[in-house]
Amino acid sequence: MPPLRIVLVNPSHPGNIGAAARAMKNMGLEHLYLVDPQSFPSAEATARASGADDLLARARCTDTLEAALSGCALVIGASARNRSLPVPMLDPRACAELVMQQPAETGVAVVFGRERTGLTNEELDRCHYLVRIPANAKYPSLNLAAAVQVITYELRMARAAALPAVQSRHRFATAEEMELFYQHLQETLIAIDFLDADNPRQLMRRLRRLFARARPNQNEVNILRGILTAARQRGR
Repeated sequence: MPPLRIVLVNPSHPGNIGAAARAMKNMGLEHLYLVDPQSFPSAEATARASGADDLLARARCTDTLEAALSGCALVIGASARNRSLPVPMLDPRACAELVMQQPAETGVAVVFGRERTGLTNEELDRCHYLVRIPANAKYPSLNLAAAVQVITYELRMARAAALPAVQSRHRFATAEEMELFYQHLQETLIAIDFLDADNPRQLMRRLRRLFARARPNQNEVNILRGILTAARQRGR
């Protein structure tokens, strides 16, 4: 399986962190990232981990989602809500199949949001895809650890059925490389008077969605940034 991390954003209940770690260990996953957890380390988390406390001991805590996604070239956000801008949507099985199709060196993150409110639109801007568990429409709310269990089960089943991951000559651009590109793009669009910094509306979010669908590799991002640099120099 390509390197995969489970990312929990701002979890409020330490018991859910422990139960998520247990779900991961059940399915053979090891890399847990916690973004600004409200209470961790915690005895409750350790108790709910039920023997997966080694995952908790190795869990990486970060202040920001950006830091938790460092090195990842495929980011999949878990969401139960429709969003104003269309984002490619997967069910858990399709999500797992997509992960297994990635080149062997591709860093992958599956990101779960807050227990009450999920992921913000800004956090979803960093995702290439969304995954939604097809629960009962009349009662769609899943416990955080239960959602992690469903996704990690499908990942394990896909891994068992998959051929070895291929090696790729050109790596996909990582999350931080894309953020630098988006910053460069926004600055250039403002400089050439295409984007009004005081009234940006949804332009940058729509452009993010465009490039997230394309998933450029590192070489392609370098070409795009070269074009942006040349455009700014020509406009001086």
